[in-house]
Amino acid sequence: MPSAVVTGSSRGLGRAIALRFARDGYDIAINYHTSEAAAREVADAARDHGVETTVVGADVSDPDEAADLVDRAVDTFGGVDHLVNNAGIDQHVYTENLSPEDFDRVTDVNVNSAFACTKAALSHLREAAERAGDDNAGPSITNISSILAYTGAAVECHYAASKGALLSLTKSHARDFAPEIRVNVVAPGHIETDMTSDRTEAEKEAELAEIPRGRYGQPEDIADAVAYLRDAGFVTGETLNVNGGELMR
Repeated sequence: MPSAVVTGSSRGLGRAIALRFARDGYDIAINYHTSEAAAREVADAARDHGVETTVVGADVSDPDEAADLVDRAVDTFGGVDHLVNNAGIDQHVYTENLSPEDFDRVTDVNVNSAFACTKAALSHLREAAERAGDDNAGPSITNISSILAYTGAAVECHYAASKGALLSLTKSHARDFAPEIRVNVVAPGHIETDMTSDRTEAEKEAELAEIPRGRYGQPEDIADAVAYLRDAGFVTGETLNVNGGELMR
């Protein structure tokens, strides 16, 4: 059975992505940083689809812990076929109040973790490419960016900058790892998760007025996009914007 590693998969987007992979018949390595109980709930839900899981606590911005996550997946499943770099943190701080330590921490989690996990998984994904042979899709890496990579953000410049960096990292890795491994990125718009639950009603009204679809996205909308990129054999180095039309030009 094919397998996938989804970082930051105990909640929010990562949870929805992990469960979509499970529904589609993939064994799943579920990663958490702070909430083991939430991660184990995701594992229980995933196993309802008849797949195998492993739950791994790791700060994936640490290269050693990222490597341990991948190693645990390989030990459990015999390999890794897909990697989703979803782990991320946000913080609302004006630039003049933003400490270098906070800037570095957001960058570490949002960008360095994607690099660390990709590097740890690379040899295993190449082995998956050999196993796939003439399979149209083969192994893939999907990074999770944000609409803020394009628009910037007034009180979270470090978050927006980190998500912009993922766009360039994706294109670079797509070139580096071709033709064996496809690398793409999903850039969500406003999605309803616990990371966005602190919006005031006025903020929500203003945001919804900018979204032609007239609603917030759901984590499952992002999971659908990741599943598409996982299976789209002639798509690499691309950004799939999932924002309800907010960035139409």
